[in-house]
Amino acid sequence: MSPSTPPWFGRLLLLGLLSLPAFAQEDPSDLPELKGEAKARIQNLDQNLEDWDLENAKVELAALEKLAPADLEPLAYYQGRIAFEEGRYADAQRLLLKAGLTDKPGSWVRLAKDTEAIVGGFERAESAHFIFLYPKGKDSLLVPWALDALEAVRTALEKDLGYAPPGKIRVEIVSSGGELAKVSTLSKEAIRTTGTIAICKFNKLMVTSPKAVVTGYDWLDTVAHEYVHLVVSRKSRNTVPIWMHEGLAKYLESRWRGPAGGAMTPPTLALLGSRVKKNQLVPFEKMHPSMALLPTAEDAATAFAEVFFAIKLVDQEGGPQPLERLLDAMSRGVSDKAAIELVTRRKWPDFEKAWMASLKKQPYPKDLLPQSSNEKKQLVESGGQKKPKKGREVSFGDFDEVTETDARRAAHLGELFRERKRMGAATEAYGRAYKVVGDRYESVSNKYALALLELRKFDQAAAVLEGSLRTHPGSASTNVHLGRIHLRAKRYDAARKAYLDALAVNPFDPEVHVALYAAGDALNDATLKSRAKDAVMLLLKVDDATVPALAKKFAQSDDLADPLIDEEPPAAAPAPDAG
Repeated sequence: MSPSTPPWFGRLLLLGLLSLPAFAQEDPSDLPELKGEAKARIQNLDQNLEDWDLENAKVELAALEKLAPADLEPLAYYQGRIAFEEGRYADAQRLLLKAGLTDKPGSWVRLAKDTEAIVGGFERAESAHFIFLYPKGKDSLLVPWALDALEAVRTALEKDLGYAPPGKIRVEIVSSGGELAKVSTLSKEAIRTTGTIAICKFNKLMVTSPKAVVTGYDWLDTVAHEYVHLVVSRKSRNTVPIWMHEGLAKYLESRWRGPAGGAMTPPTLALLGSRVKKNQLVPFEKMHPSMALLPTAEDAATAFAEVFFAIKLVDQEGGPQPLERLLDAMSRGVSDKAAIELVTRRKWPDFEKAWMASLKKQPYPKDLLPQSSNEKKQLVESGGQKKPKKGREVSFGDFDEVTETDARRAAHLGELFRERKRMGAATEAYGRAYKVVGDRYESVSNKYALALLELRKFDQAAAVLEGSLRTHPGSASTNVHLGRIHLRAKRYDAARKAYLDALAVNPFDPEVHVALYAAGDALNDATLKSRAKDAVMLLLKVDDATVPALAKKFAQSDDLADPLIDEEPPAAAPAPDAG
């Protein structure tokens, strides 16, 4: 869905009814080419905006401003469109109203008005190539990590795709799914149904804050994913169809942290394997105009996995710089199928057969696996983000997803024993559940590991957590628990990695930053210490002198099952004696 265009728009492009400047109106026959030039400028301007080529659109607008009266409605329309693309939302609203557009749902005016209302008061941070806008408050701690990831993926994609956009790219962090709907033109229903958490549109990235998601989500991968979309749109002149767009974005989203193709998880693989076996894949054509409009989250996850493997096949078989050549071809007007034929040297039907063969050959898990907590993307409806479940919380509901009856009963029994502080019996009961289900459920693995920690069986607990991360990579709580073990054992590099992996999903957990300060101190990592200190001060409302002592106490804690961090602001210190 795109904002509506003014009523004169179609007639303008068809007939070239742009008025001449005052000095030419006296005898327009003397300058007959001026009318044609103005019409051409408008057509070029519109095409540049369609191609996401903001730089050339601004060149065409500057030329048009010399040909047209300042009060001409079509001129105001394009001035407003470019103001919007540049993030000047108040100017955009004023200019679009001047162009004759009305403030109604689905209009450019309403979009500019809503976006200004949400983004207008945001804080701003910049790096060499990005402008990062975010709500006042704790979202400020996202800034350094997001900008690092964005700069890293920019560098990687310039190498992979042969292109980096000029200027600085805007990234806007919104606080809720409702705000994302207002600034993106997606419906709330589509966002809830498919778990859409971010979108690239209007030459910017719009990303929902992790605080809006019940257990956090893979927000750094998501920021990188949306940046891939922007690069693909600009390099291809916006000619790439949705299936290829999403395939490229999913395949390349891990480039900020390592090689391409690092985003596929065992639960998603298991789902894809099930749909391949049942011959229930989502046709590429059904993915248009957006994955967010597919009927279910399962359909969306299946579609993402399908196109991931299609792009992986192109990358593996396409020779040197295959993805760069693919987009180059499409920027010249070559169709998606013809471009793939050109790069892979296979006819499209043969490529489809090879792709299906590759899908059938994947090492799928035997059975369907529950989604990882960071994949669920359940938006907070009310009451704010839930605190991560760590330590001694007792919750029988944690095992609702466990379908194996014997395992669920054993896990429930473990909770009963744990509630009664009978840790030996709890460990035995959890162990029975774990023996039945292995690494299938994060909940079982983490509760078993926590019980083992209570009994100081650190190596065994670490083995359970590492197994869980192979099945559910990126789990914030699992990485936190594993990080505790590494920190206690003074394996500071491993502790840093575990807690950074947790931060990439739930950056608002105070323990993550306290632990990162301790690890950074031991590793003489001044940047990590500084960032962690700022985050601890923000989240725990302590002064900078308190942070080192807090981190030292945490790192030396003997209670790895529940190394308490007080999330309440400390009592005010008494005023010093005046004498």
